[in-house]
Amino acid sequence: MFRKKPKDEKKTPSSGIIMVKDGVKREISFEELALSNTLSLEALVRVLSRTGNVDPGELLEEMEKVKDERFRDGLPPDSDHDVTH
Repeated sequence: MFRKKPKDEKKTPSSGIIMVKDGVKREISFEELALSNTLSLEALVRVLSRTGNVDPGELLEEMEKVKDERFRDGLPPDSDHDVTH
């Protein structure tokens, strides 16, 4: 059977991935994965913008288009809405 956690017991973030490097195993949380992804994307956009390969204004417009395509009313889904893609 499942053991119910007491209310005062802190939740630990669930592992998003388990990485093994040089024989050392490390659990990486979803939060760490999201932060790493965000930092990588920001660095990539900065380089592309600085080298003239991406126009920052055009990128923002495209981001708005993607948001509108992915989310109803431009807002992320919540538990009250069913979003299918």
